[in-house]
Amino acid sequence: MRALVLPKNDWALVLAGGLLFALAYPPFHLILPSFTCLVPAVWLLVASADDERPLRRRLVQGFWFGLATSGTVLYWIVVALWHFTPLAAAGYAATIVILGMYGAALFGVVGWIVQRTKLSLLIVLPIGWTALEWWIGHQGDVRFPWLGLGTSLTGYPILVQIADIVGARGVTFLLVLANTALALAWLRRRESRAIRPVIAVGAGVVAALGYGALRARTITPRPVGTIALVQPNVGFSEKWVEEKQLENFRDLLALSQAAIDSSAPDLVIWPEAVVPSFYHRPGWEQAISAHVRAAATPTLVGSIDYVPYETGRLDHWNAAFLFDRNGSRAGNPPYHKRYLVPIVERVPFVNPGWFDLRFFGGFSVGEPGVLYDAGLGPFGLLICYESAFEDMTRRYRAMGADFVVNITNDAWFGETSAPYQHFAHLVMRAIENRVGIARAGNSGISGFVDPLGRAYGLTPLNRRLHSADVLVTSDTVPLYTRLGDWVGLLSLVGTALLVGFASWRRS
Repeated sequence: MRALVLPKNDWALVLAGGLLFALAYPPFHLILPSFTCLVPAVWLLVASADDERPLRRRLVQGFWFGLATSGTVLYWIVVALWHFTPLAAAGYAATIVILGMYGAALFGVVGWIVQRTKLSLLIVLPIGWTALEWWIGHQGDVRFPWLGLGTSLTGYPILVQIADIVGARGVTFLLVLANTALALAWLRRRESRAIRPVIAVGAGVVAALGYGALRARTITPRPVGTIALVQPNVGFSEKWVEEKQLENFRDLLALSQAAIDSSAPDLVIWPEAVVPSFYHRPGWEQAISAHVRAAATPTLVGSIDYVPYETGRLDHWNAAFLFDRNGSRAGNPPYHKRYLVPIVERVPFVNPGWFDLRFFGGFSVGEPGVLYDAGLGPFGLLICYESAFEDMTRRYRAMGADFVVNITNDAWFGETSAPYQHFAHLVMRAIENRVGIARAGNSGISGFVDPLGRAYGLTPLNRRLHSADVLVTSDTVPLYTRLGDWVGLLSLVGTALLVGFASWRRS
């Protein structure tokens, strides 16, 4: 443990970074911390240059900074995993330790590049941070792109309208750049030129506001139709209790009928897996079909899909089924969730066939989703935290989706900040692709996001209710939808070039 010892002055900066990150993200969503949360990181890197062993100090600084920031933002992992395993604390610890190691690598590489090339942190840190953010979201079974730094500004959507060009990682790059400029300006505050970076950051904020105002005037909202969202608030473990399932199912039908009676919607959306295994429940699919047919209202249902084999093996997916206004699923293949939550839905690097993994860690991976049409225009479907993956919504939009539907079950998050963090991703997806999004959550938050990232019709958490509103979208297909995450890819290339340049300078 002696290898992880930090100087006393470094501890204050590490803890300040953890606090500022927590305040930048939901549910606090304060704007100033988004522009200052990396200031302590810059000061740590600058201080390490005078150390006798600068690389060792940077590695330790980065580890503790990554541990503190991820630990405060992701504390809810303990609550979420507790529903599945008493080893929840160990799972949380493993997660933040891995992220701490990524922090160590980032500090080590950035400091090493600056030391060898004499380039400014103003160049190296934004490129390196954005590249690391891309990497965390592209690690196969353990990818977890939860809350990139750019997402911290989704509470102020007018500031991130530029995401329709640069995407979420472009916003991250600009935020890291602003943080670094302010941090260096403070260190050089006695110099006459120190005010210039501050002015530049201020000018950048004004430019972002101007672009946001421009897009608000040039993006024309188009109504899609009235969509009803059903929020039954079924307890996490309750839906699996045999004695409660029929009662919950009947209550869900009644709640859905109440939504239809009160708002005459064009589409009804039920949450993720709210009717577990209905496909193999005698009479349940027929009951849903009759309910939909009687109301002549298309309904999207979250459930679990199965394919049994003669060998006894069973493939199952977190799935969604679309019933048309005639109560038929013909022509609408079930959607199988593609990006699975690590550990909870799929144990990383483990073939579920090796063990008796069913509803914990053994879900199968679905194929890329198709577009559905319930009479309102084509739409794409996201289940749960697929909203955090920028490529899915972009793909749907590029395929011609008029809007996107997200169904989720956040009951396992408990009374934590996770439901608010989860919803924030949809704001960025809506802006990136100028698309309207409807979201139905079992325990909330349910609601809508317009193409400018403005959320409306939001429901409270842990309430049994139904709600309805007119979903709006746009006909604008922005540059980001056409090009994809070009900033993230360029940051990878930039990091590789910087490492190569640093190696060359040394030789």
